[in-house]
Order: sequence, then C-alpha cells, then structure tokens
Amino acid sequence: MAPSLPPDVIRLRNAVFYAYHGVLTDEQNLGGKFEVDVDLFGDLSRGATTDHLRDTVDYTLVYEAIRASVMGKKYFLLEALGEAIARAILKDFRKISVVTVRVRKPGAPIKGVVDTVEVEVTRSRGSRK
Repeated sequence: MAPSLPPDVIRLRNAVFYAYHGVLTDEQNLGGKFEVDVDLFGDLSRGATTDHLRDTVDYTLVYEAIRASVMGKKYFLLEALGEAIARAILKDFRKISVVTVRVRKPGAPIKGVVDTVEVEVTRSRGSRK
C-alpha cells in the first residue's frame, strides 16, 4: 500500500483589517489593526489538472469570508475571532478539509514590550471544537 500524501495547501498571509475587537472599552471604541493568516488544506489536484478556477478554491472568496468575519461582529477574544473565521471557511468551501487560522493583534494592550499577540486555531470538517 502506497503511503498517503499530505493534503495540498493554499495559504493567505497577513490580511490586515482595522476592527474593534478586545476586552477593554478603548479597544472596542478606538479599534486597532488585526492581521490574519489562513492555511487551507484539501485535495486541490482537480484544479491542478484542469487549470480551471471552478475546480479549486477561489482565494478571492476566501479573503471575503475572512473580511466578513473580522468586520461583521465585535469579539472580546482573538480565540473567538479565529473560531469564527475557521467556521466560515469550512462552511463555505467544501474542498477544504482542514483550516488553520492565525489572528494577530499588533500593539496589544499589555504592560510590557510585545510586538504582537497571536492566536492559532485549527479546525477540520466535522470537528466539534
């Protein structure tokens, strides 16, 4: 039996948004910059063979799903925002079996010197997390 290949991956890196997420009132009222990365895992061989967009994942539409999640609702936690993005992608893109989402908040309000705070969530189709 031949070993199974790892899934193919499409990555979107550093999508940047100005939004109003956070626990503190200032974060919710003044807003701040948020950066998002996604890794989309699935079998992309059909698109690779046919060279047709309809046979793969349209990353323009993935970006729009990320944007809608980031801009559509205020979240207290980066964890909740990452979860919302992951769920939206799995719901809207059937060719994706696993998604990893990283959400960064540069200049998070921490009493100390930190460039950014990042949360990473990985979800798969049918996962109950």
